[in-house]
Amino acid sequence: MNKTMRALLLALLVAPLALAGCKKEAPVSNEAAAAKVLTAPAKDDDAGWKAYLPAVVQENMGTVTNNPFLYYLPPETDPEFAAKYERQVESATTAMARGVQKGNLLAFGSPASAKMADLIEVAFKDVPADTMKGVRILFIGDAADNPRVKVALEPTGAEYVFVEAK
Repeated sequence: MNKTMRALLLALLVAPLALAGCKKEAPVSNEAAAAKVLTAPAKDDDAGWKAYLPAVVQENMGTVTNNPFLYYLPPETDPEFAAKYERQVESATTAMARGVQKGNLLAFGSPASAKMADLIEVAFKDVPADTMKGVRILFIGDAADNPRVKVALEPTGAEYVFVEAK
């Protein structure tokens, strides 16, 4: 009887410890399951935009598994804005002339949305029709600039995704 008593006491002491690791997690609410909403920083917050854009790109990768190519323009208040704009135009135009392989994502975003839309129009104007099928192009900017970016990209055959920076 002594051994039986010890076994019962031991079981009573060990059981709560063993069951402590078996907690059920609370069910996830619909709100928590929804995609996180990202808020664009102020137009002149360069550091904020540099953190915001990759987060938006990550949320919009879709089925793309390759590393994305991100084109960024700083705020127009940047003293070197014109030079940075010209360098990005040259870089994007050269890349489009070389061609972009299927399965890649190109992301364009800036607090200077209208200038980024200008850049896209210039970079894609000579891209032959339907040569970018299977490429995903993401534009992160103002809703007012979306229609002209869409028109500039439509002939390429790329999948176009617009995310309003708000």
